[in-house]
Amino acid sequence: MRGRLWELLACGLALGVAGPAPAQDYPARPITVIVPYTAGGPTDVVTRLLGQAMGASLKQQIVVENVGGAAGTVGAARAARSPPDGYTLFLHNIGHATAPALYRGLSYDPITDFEPIGLVVDVPQAMVAKNANPARSLPELVTYLKANRDRVNLAHSGRGSGSHLCALLLMGAIDAKLTEVAYKGTGPAITDLMGGQVDVMCDQVSNTGNQIKAGTIRGYCVTTRTRVASLPDLPPCADAGLPGFEASVWHGLYAPKGTPPAIIGRVNEALRAALRDPTVKQRLAELGAEPVAESQVTPAALRTHLGAQVDQWAAVIRAAKLLPE
Repeated sequence: MRGRLWELLACGLALGVAGPAPAQDYPARPITVIVPYTAGGPTDVVTRLLGQAMGASLKQQIVVENVGGAAGTVGAARAARSPPDGYTLFLHNIGHATAPALYRGLSYDPITDFEPIGLVVDVPQAMVAKNANPARSLPELVTYLKANRDRVNLAHSGRGSGSHLCALLLMGAIDAKLTEVAYKGTGPAITDLMGGQVDVMCDQVSNTGNQIKAGTIRGYCVTTRTRVASLPDLPPCADAGLPGFEASVWHGLYAPKGTPPAIIGRVNEALRAALRDPTVKQRLAELGAEPVAESQVTPAALRTHLGAQVDQWAAVIRAAKLLPE
């Protein structure tokens, strides 16, 4: 009997040596990052850029899976249901914080169903208008919008998008309800703005920057506290006539709830290394994206920021009288 017990104990020890905790071997196969939008958009581009650098650090391929639909909520639901083993991650923008206020009956909770890994980048937005608009500065634009509120068409790239949120902030800041024109993405909205079919818009500088530089649309300000390196001639909106106006499109990296802390830590290390990479930093700058301060690339910082943003945007959305779908 004693011999049998020693045999079982030895077998157990052998299994312990042969099968270490998953985090010790992580990652042992390619990692998928779900992006809740179609390929080619700003969030997708940022994810693919970071994925290359993080893959080099983790010594595994990082595969981007685009799961678009319903302003990012379809992809978020897919990510929330994924196994918490570190092989499915999720990169989303500000829309992760606005979904609870915009959509009734979400199948997931943005806060409790995910493990935060870290904030990633901010993408500033720019206030723009068609070239035929007579306003030459932000104060002139505000005066024009108030005087022509019944005739101005305010474009945005869809319900819950950064562009839409910026539009809500603008209308609240100038106390004027404008006619909203919702598009299925930024591309067609910018096209109609260049063609003069719509009047004004606020969208990410990664979408508007080239057109501003080319002179096909007119830029007035950026939605950050400081000037943006890619558009140095545009002042911050808060300094140019809209005090307190900020609406950058921040991005965060998450894992499904229950992912082991050791794996979260390993991915966080890779994320930090990627954001320090000179090539990544240069490419992000070209896109108009700005890496967050390194102190913000932490699970705690993302958890705090997400919670605050959920509350902030819920108040803005309620004030705009947008009913959940």
